[in-house]
Amino acid sequence: MQEKNILKLNGFMGVIIAVIVAAVAIFSFREFAISDNIIMLIIAAILLLLVGVTVTGFTVVQPNQAKVCTLFGTYLGVIKQEGFWLTVPLTLKKKVSLRVINFNSDRLKVNDLEGNPIEIAAVVVYKVVNSAKAVFDVEDYHQFVHTQSEAGLRHIASQYPYDNFNNDFEVSLRQHSDEVGNELTKDLQERLMLAGVEVIEARIMHLAYSSEIASSMLQRQQAKAVLAARKVIVDGAVLMVKSAIDQLNEENVVELDEEKKAQMVNNLMVALVSEKGNQPIVNTGTIY
Repeated sequence: MQEKNILKLNGFMGVIIAVIVAAVAIFSFREFAISDNIIMLIIAAILLLLVGVTVTGFTVVQPNQAKVCTLFGTYLGVIKQEGFWLTVPLTLKKKVSLRVINFNSDRLKVNDLEGNPIEIAAVVVYKVVNSAKAVFDVEDYHQFVHTQSEAGLRHIASQYPYDNFNNDFEVSLRQHSDEVGNELTKDLQERLMLAGVEVIEARIMHLAYSSEIASSMLQRQQAKAVLAARKVIVDGAVLMVKSAIDQLNEENVVELDEEKKAQMVNNLMVALVSEKGNQPIVNTGTIY
């Protein structure tokens, strides 16, 4: 269903015309009643009836609002300009808000790409851009948005893992919220075009593991963080040991054979990599 403009007239001008016609009809009715002119009395009565019918065509449109007009089941058009208007009498005028609307979805329990049960919720920002579709193509466009938003959120959540434990370059729900939000926006836009709705933005606002696995997955996250930190420490220690040996060789401070270098590397690595509070024992005597 496409939008089209309905025939309309400025409401204040319509009021003036209606008042003039009503005044003429009332005056004529009184005059012709005295002269017993039946035909003119009928004409005056018809004019009064037309004025009464015309009054049903007046409507007020607020800013960011549309009125969808139907006459006895026939779609006539839409009024989107704010103001006071006179349109086709006897029309049924359905009000549709064109304002931006925020929808917070319920927390849904779904399985991510790896099959882990997670809880996820999103906020969807949308507005109606085709009021005719919103009224005629779906039963209730608000409910349609809510239902399709939850369906789209379930679909997107199942396409990505919660976290990228095995591949740092893989898109995950937790670490790539912008990419996931953009994908969710595109998915919802395709679903909601039928209702004449434009999705302005869709973002994940809640993300967590389900309670039954939350504890174990937290331990997994902590273990990954510890391993990442230890890797940084070890990489730094290797660079420091290499730098120390290279500097000793360049400045001829001491001559070290391969076995002494190995012992030195062992001592330095133990000293650098050990946890805070540990007291590593370093061999300061001969290695022979």
